Amino acid sequence: MKEYLNIDGRKIRVRPTETLEEIDKYGNFHRQPNRFTEGFGPGKNPVEKDRYILFWAKGCHWSNRASIVRELLGLNEAVKAEIVGWDDDAWEKPLGWEFVNSPGHINPETGARFLSELYEKADPDYDGRATVPAFVDYKTGKVVNNDYNRLTNYLEAEFKPFHKKGAPELYPEALRADIDQLNDWLFDNVNNAVYRAQFAQSLQAFSDAYETFFAGLEAMDKRLQDRRFLFGDYVTDSDIRLYVTLARYDVAYSRNIGPCKKRLVDYENLWGYARDLYQIPAFYHNTYFKDFAASRDLTKAGEDYWPSVYYDIVIPATDFDAVWKTPTGRERLSADPAHKFLTES
Repeated sequence: MKEYLNIDGRKIRVRPTETLEEIDKYGNFHRQPNRFTEGFGPGKNPVEKDRYILFWAKGCHWSNRASIVRELLGLNEAVKAEIVGWDDDAWEKPLGWEFVNSPGHINPETGARFLSELYEKADPDYDGRATVPAFVDYKTGKVVNNDYNRLTNYLEAEFKPFHKKGAPELYPEALRADIDQLNDWLFDNVNNAVYRAQFAQSLQAFSDAYETFFAGLEAMDKRLQDRRFLFGDYVTDSDIRLYVTLARYDVAYSRNIGPCKKRLVDYENLWGYARDLYQIPAFYHNTYFKDFAASRDLTKAGEDYWPSVYYDIVIPATDFDAVWKTPTGRERLSADPAHKFLTES
């Protein structure tokens, strides 16, 4: 049954908890299905400029993909964006994503304070979590798509009329079937596997997810041994999906699922690969290492971080740019070393 709190006259739903609502009888975490999955185009959500806003969160790698793709493709003027936040300490019960970066915490396009308001407006019977990315039609004030699996593909394909000149070809038609196949594999073996370990409620469920995750990293490290990016010389949608997990690995995930088998720096190819991607402006503009690590008070001495040769014990003192922008030498693996993207014709 839904539970609500009254926040300044607004009826705000209490956020469901993953470890209560999304766990099977064996202790396995099963991520809730996406509710709003309709695509874009004729007979669907219209492909228009000045109609949509992307809500995403710094720590959420599912939504971070969309923020990176939006910038890479030059969709900044066609699709608005806002970073949402979370402050459970402000309320007696968790209320989920809030528009903390809007004036007075009220999003001006929709008039909402919490993302859950826009979910309920779109579907009053929806009883799942209000998640990001959330693609909202601010003409109606409703969520129209929260499909983290396909949203970047819609931005890459259906929103092409609004791409900047010379935008990168992240989802080339000739590779789409292969990209889709690898993306599905990445979800099961890397992106979601780390969360299955984090939210597991039995030792067997944890072990299964933990081993899957590290086997997935090993497989990707091997794949990248003789190619600069996952599909060769140029960055594709799949690279963005792998990157967002790697960027959070040492400063966030390792505290939640450790002791880990390896640090990112210990992977011969993944470490250089991740840094090669970070050096692209849209990647480092949308990567917030100190926020990834900020689930605890980082100013307190004795914070128990995983020992690392490249991060200071006190995370706020780390110059992440200095670490992540060091040359990688991975251009030697490319037939087109001067370029990281195949550009749209």
